[in-house]
Amino acid sequence: MDSRQLTQHIAAAWRDSIIPRLVEYIAIPAKSPLFDPDWDAHGHIDRAVELAVDWARRQPIAGMALDVVRLPRLTPAILIDIPAFAGAPLPTPLLERDIKTPAPKTVLIYGHLDKQPEMTGWREGLGPWQPVIEDGKLYGRGGADDGYAIFSALSAIAALQAQNVAHPRCVVLIETSEESGSPDLPAYMQALSPRIGTPDLVVALDSGCGDYARLWSTASLRGMVGGALSVNVLTEGVHSGDASGVVPSSFRIARQLLSRIEDETSGHILPPEFHADIPEERERQAAQAAQILGRMLHEKFPFHGATRPIEDDLTQLVLNRACRPTLSVTGADGLPPLKSAGNVLRPHTGLKLSLRLPPTVDAPAAAATLKQILERDPPHGATVKFEIEQAASGWSAPELAPWLAAALERASHHHFDRAAAFLGEGVTIPFMSLLGRHYPQAQFVITGVLGPHSNAHGPNEFLHLDYAQKLTCCVAEILAAVK
Repeated sequence: MDSRQLTQHIAAAWRDSIIPRLVEYIAIPAKSPLFDPDWDAHGHIDRAVELAVDWARRQPIAGMALDVVRLPRLTPAILIDIPAFAGAPLPTPLLERDIKTPAPKTVLIYGHLDKQPEMTGWREGLGPWQPVIEDGKLYGRGGADDGYAIFSALSAIAALQAQNVAHPRCVVLIETSEESGSPDLPAYMQALSPRIGTPDLVVALDSGCGDYARLWSTASLRGMVGGALSVNVLTEGVHSGDASGVVPSSFRIARQLLSRIEDETSGHILPPEFHADIPEERERQAAQAAQILGRMLHEKFPFHGATRPIEDDLTQLVLNRACRPTLSVTGADGLPPLKSAGNVLRPHTGLKLSLRLPPTVDAPAAAATLKQILERDPPHGATVKFEIEQAASGWSAPELAPWLAAALERASHHHFDRAAAFLGEGVTIPFMSLLGRHYPQAQFVITGVLGPHSNAHGPNEFLHLDYAQKLTCCVAEILAAVK
């Protein structure tokens, strides 16, 4: 394979067809079902699927079979089956009758098309459904997380075939419920299992990168439990001067309940059930990543004023983000805006909680424990409920096969002139835990374009176009190296 020719082919594909389609895709508010319960009636997810499918059918890939699968009452999925490509013919062996042709390997490539909600704070001139290309970045919701995946996967395969380079059978699976915790995916995995077969390699294009200077492979993913905590103390609001000191504050009770989970001084998660031992290999990888990234580990975040990181030790920051539990309050209900907040003791406080878990902690068990801790013995007899919305276990990568380790290094050197690196990610990809259980014998490459300042799920999300193209080249080289 000519790496320079590969780069040119993929760059042309991105310039001529992929970027224009991604611009169209970003303009579609294809919010995940958790954030748009009426997704079916609104039709935005279907529009995103139709856009991707229309582009995919036009790709010059031999033998490609594409199907949009729709199970009742579930979000749709795209399944693309591409047979193994033999490439240039090899010389016929003298003893051909004595040589057994091995069964072709199968690679499963994953991505998703559903999106997170709008979020506030987009800078002037940008917006979640307003695609803007600026300084080599495509701004807007979903381009990097992870609408680019289907385009990257198919353009990598097409580039190999354009050079007559052999590749294994490739199955591309694109779902549309990932941002809701992939609730629809297990049903699709069961229904499509006979068509997918048994993958030898899984490539997921829905992760992050430590910087934009090398190929990054995800060593682990955290799990998560998400849900809504509600505290009710009254049936209606009352004058705070009349009731305070008599009626307990729902906010204070919520704060008290959170202290059962988290040390508010350090952020340390208290229940031992939410912790797991950190393997030596992950500690070594964390130290290497900290050495590579340095202060960029925290300087990439838009700290306000004199705010500083939780830790000074960079390796500990990597481990905090990848291997330790943390709690975030991601939303609130019952709190009026400051301009309209009167002297009222409010009847209710609601908090949206996101508890990130170490890669090996069982998320459903953790969810049950979290619910029990929050709801038991409510202070002052208040009505306390925790409704579990998501419970997705994390994932830890198996040891790399020598051929795959070599392929990652070779691809990174070819397209970045640097060695590949490994990083545990703090995010959750429910698909990985599911696949890890289904295919324990498979190798895994989890990678993506969510690097510094790309801000997935937040305002000003962007897709780094140059990095995405180089990553596509790396995917092609990895596919060509499958043994």
